Amino acid sequence: MSGTFQRLQEGLNSAKESAQQKFNDVTTTNEKILDLWPNTKDMTKSGNKMTTDHGVKVQDTDHWLKVVSEKSQGPNLLEDQIAREKIQRFDHERIPERVVHARGVGAHGYFKLHEAIPELSSAGIFNDTSRTTPIFTRFSTVLGSRGSADTVRDVRGFAIKFYTEEGNWDLVGNNIPVFFIQDAIKFPDVIHAGKPEPHNEIPQAQTAHNNFWDFQYLHPETTHMFMWAMSDRAIPRSFRMMQGFGVNTFTLINDKGVRHFVKFVWTPELGVHSLVWDEALKLNGQDPDFHRKDLMEAIENRAFPKWKFGIQVLSEADQDKFDFDILDATKVWPEDQVPVRYIGELCLNRNIDEFFSETEQVAFCTSHVVPGIGFSDDPLLQGRNFSYFDTQISRLGPNWEQLPINRPVCPVMNFNRDGAMNHTIHKGTVNYWPNRFDQCPHAKFTKDTDAYREYSAQIIGIKERLNAPKFKEHFNQAQLFYNSLSEHEKMHVQAALAFELDHCDDPVVYKRMVERLADIDLTLAQSVAKMVGGDSPTTTNRPNHGKKAPHLSQVELKAFTPTIATRRIAILVADGFDLATFTAIRAAFKAQGAITFVIAPRRHMIYPEGSSEGVMPDHHFEGQRSTMFDATFVCPGANAILTLRECGRAIHWIRESFGHLKAIGALGDGCAFLQEAVNLPGVDIAIDRESSQVITSYGVVTGWKADVGLLKSAKLEPSSTAFASAFANEISKHRCYQREIDGLVKKVAF
Repeated sequence: MSGTFQRLQEGLNSAKESAQQKFNDVTTTNEKILDLWPNTKDMTKSGNKMTTDHGVKVQDTDHWLKVVSEKSQGPNLLEDQIAREKIQRFDHERIPERVVHARGVGAHGYFKLHEAIPELSSAGIFNDTSRTTPIFTRFSTVLGSRGSADTVRDVRGFAIKFYTEEGNWDLVGNNIPVFFIQDAIKFPDVIHAGKPEPHNEIPQAQTAHNNFWDFQYLHPETTHMFMWAMSDRAIPRSFRMMQGFGVNTFTLINDKGVRHFVKFVWTPELGVHSLVWDEALKLNGQDPDFHRKDLMEAIENRAFPKWKFGIQVLSEADQDKFDFDILDATKVWPEDQVPVRYIGELCLNRNIDEFFSETEQVAFCTSHVVPGIGFSDDPLLQGRNFSYFDTQISRLGPNWEQLPINRPVCPVMNFNRDGAMNHTIHKGTVNYWPNRFDQCPHAKFTKDTDAYREYSAQIIGIKERLNAPKFKEHFNQAQLFYNSLSEHEKMHVQAALAFELDHCDDPVVYKRMVERLADIDLTLAQSVAKMVGGDSPTTTNRPNHGKKAPHLSQVELKAFTPTIATRRIAILVADGFDLATFTAIRAAFKAQGAITFVIAPRRHMIYPEGSSEGVMPDHHFEGQRSTMFDATFVCPGANAILTLRECGRAIHWIRESFGHLKAIGALGDGCAFLQEAVNLPGVDIAIDRESSQVITSYGVVTGWKADVGLLKSAKLEPSSTAFASAFANEISKHRCYQREIDGLVKKVAF
């Protein structure tokens, strides 16, 4: 009976998924998706038959044409054009890997403007609130190769291609608002230093080595950025839970020709959250595709990731009013001095159909802007404008902008011609301008046209290999960032620096870096020196100024509305579990948009107490780890708990979750499991078997007797009577950092 039920359930799920996919295809179709359709082949159609690339149907691609007899195997024949095509195409599948940002994931979506800004920019995307602009976003790590892991400590790329009515605008940013260098000419050096060392190609996708930190010390301008890279920002919980920044200073020009300087900001509606370092390290091996899967899973579940789009704006008259140069990419514009004005939103609502054709071939250029947006004299941006276009030609060829994922949705018309893999057929007898037919003339710039025009700026100076005077200060904002962090964030920065420098085996490197840390904060330097073997400084030439700024700490960037939507919750069960509790708690989580996974000793039917109708787990304990989930619930049931008590992996699961600061919940016998088998230190756990009270302690929520009716509803609020609400409230906080601050984590082996 249980097998029949299971097959029926699987059939219903399959039909539901098929219907859901069709619904998604319809509701997320936009102008760019329609543009891609002529180049999209549906391989799932039942009438499809295999052909060669030149369209001839093929009867066999499993056997090379060869000479055979009843007794012997003869040679393969070179005349087999079908086999040759298959092998030759395979031999040439790969294209050059990106030098940086090689590992990435992409998704389609839209940009919607909520507040027009005609006083700042003439750009249609910033003035027409009725538009829904198609976009493609690619997230990435920076240093690692295409086959590296997702959860390494690294900057994350956050690049967006806007397919606007006036042409493509590429906003090519990161999840950190500053960069290591001020001048683009240093880019080869900073990347060479961060990449695997040249003599042995080690380490992969890590900065924990001599060369990286040698470069950081010898270039003081990196100081602010490496503090961000050592913070929790460099190990995000999800691409959906990180900010995005344009990094460079751009300009906005209105229809009167007035220019303003601008920084672009994206802030996620789910808030900014991170992994903890031990968890990130383990995920590198346990699930190296963790971030990719997370994004796709959320979109598949229609929990579409969203970000608010903001701008920081300065007039030309205010350019010199700060103690830093606003064109310096190693500096932020503190929000208490230049507030963020949120004017729109970004939403990702459609997964890709094919990785290579979309995510791998998408190409971004900082030089791709539309009328109303321009460039400043930011020396890093100036170099990026040259480099990005050049690298796409190297990687994809001169006609890379004709690739389906890269081409605009508006008309493209010019006299650029030919080159490898040109796909465009131009009708006409001339291919130059001016011509006797006046074909394809220039667009004349007026208020009524959308032609691009450079801002007319007067430039006075001396041609020198120098930076402006304010570019010489490198430590004030590093101190500002560190001062603005919460207590646990500072602990994480200290631990990250201790980890990184511990992997440097050259005393010159780690001792000098301790000296540099003293320029930021003396206590920080002393703490790290003690861990890595450096000389502990007693004085500093640059006392910490003590200033702070808002929103540098991600603790201040909470979810717009508290939620547990898309949080992955593991439900631990074994034979003899309580079905009523299991059903009620799972329904409560689902109603809030969370995604539940049943974890058991085996991925085979698990039977509740007193029933022959089993539940099929999603995974067994050896197939998944607690690192892959945001919270864990221990389902009650006397016999089930006896099994879990004898399962070392289940005990480790809870201890590891505790060490990673995650919410843990248990009811009934599950409380005894936490109290006796797992033995969490310093945590109050429900012990009165007759009480219906719910106890919350350090993110651990327990209760012996719970009303199943109350379990079916989970409001995000503290509660001493409604278990589901209390547990959901703790999950919505993401982590319980107080465990770490109070030293409880150090007492648990995980």
